[in-house]
Amino acid sequence: MINLNQLRIFYYAAKNMSFTNAAKELHISQPAVTSQVRQFEEACNLVLFKRKWRKVFLTDEGKVLYDYATKLFKQEEQIENVIDDMKRLNLGVLRLGTTKTYARYFMPYMMTAFHASYPKVKIHLNEGSSLEMINSLLHLENEVAVIAKAEDNSDVSFTPFSQEELVVIMAPQHHFAKRQTISFEEIAREPVIMKEIGSGTRRAVNELFERFGVEPDILAETSNTEFIKQLVMRGEGFSFLVKEAVALELKEKKLVAVDLEEGKSYLDISIAYLKKQQLSRPAQAFLDILGRITPENILKMGIGALTAEFLKRRR
Repeated sequence: MINLNQLRIFYYAAKNMSFTNAAKELHISQPAVTSQVRQFEEACNLVLFKRKWRKVFLTDEGKVLYDYATKLFKQEEQIENVIDDMKRLNLGVLRLGTTKTYARYFMPYMMTAFHASYPKVKIHLNEGSSLEMINSLLHLENEVAVIAKAEDNSDVSFTPFSQEELVVIMAPQHHFAKRQTISFEEIAREPVIMKEIGSGTRRAVNELFERFGVEPDILAETSNTEFIKQLVMRGEGFSFLVKEAVALELKEKKLVAVDLEEGKSYLDISIAYLKKQQLSRPAQAFLDILGRITPENILKMGIGALTAEFLKRRR
């Protein structure tokens, strides 16, 4: 096996055509260069230098080896530049996971902010249920996820980020649509369209039904929020969704939200990452940006307020 240290000394000696100048560049003594070159020649069983008139000249074998060594150490220089770029975040990949709602309503702003600071870092954004995103962390597919806490996991750190209001939505023609408030017991008798098992919304809604000791009459369950909204608009049942996800339909009066007499319900959103894995520089930079836009009263804010706060701080 080639001794790379000896190859490096040979390369500098050949580049300078001087053992003395090579020693100066390498910050070692001239006798050390002479000794290492001799040992390298012995290890290769080749004569690489000829000496005449107190000068050194490359042999034909030395010239061939010097050409290859030049390519090798040029690659080494490029590797050092790449490492430096990654340290400075001029190169890298940020792997994020989030829920479909956050991917649609909040992440575009966050990605713009991140790219404004680190334009050469690529972002891979995955979306899915909160449980799927937790699993993506465990399988090292993502480094950071902005999700609801769908289940406890001892390997995952959950840092509170925001709270999203869950609203009861129904079609304008629903017989409860004209009511200002409705009790959970009343609404629980109606067919409900649920988010899929594994989503944070589903967990929060299941806990509501458990708290009131009622079994849900599940008409359908799906991961597709748009499909849920369409079913509800057609009068097929009611559902619980994050308020921001139905803001447009409520404004256009395609859907109606009715308050529960028992009070509002919230979905806790967290920043999740593995406890025992050191974050990459892009992932840590992303967390730093989140930290800078997070107000002290963040837990009282939802996607809309977060986005407004974010835009205000960018101006």
